[in-house]
Amino acid sequence: MSDPVEITVYSRENCHLCASAMETIDRVVDDTDVAVAVEEIDVDADAQLAETYGDRVPHIVINDEDAFSYRVHAAELRTKLRAAANTVGTEPTE
Repeated sequence: MSDPVEITVYSRENCHLCASAMETIDRVVDDTDVAVAVEEIDVDADAQLAETYGDRVPHIVINDEDAFSYRVHAAELRTKLRAAANTVGTEPTE
């Protein structure tokens, strides 16, 4: 079994776009056969993150690659998850 695709969601409390993004992510993850680990991080809990992201939340990262800001598009997320699943655990060759 391969490692799960890692999704990191930078968000904040009382953010309707953040809630909507999480709903879309949950729905897409439930609808795919890709193993996924989702971590939600409150940017306001860390001064550096608050400075980095400011009002630019939600910000979604998939396997350390910036994927979405503000809105998550379900079809595009499915495509990105499938592509990421095909590269998880693969070692680059020289």
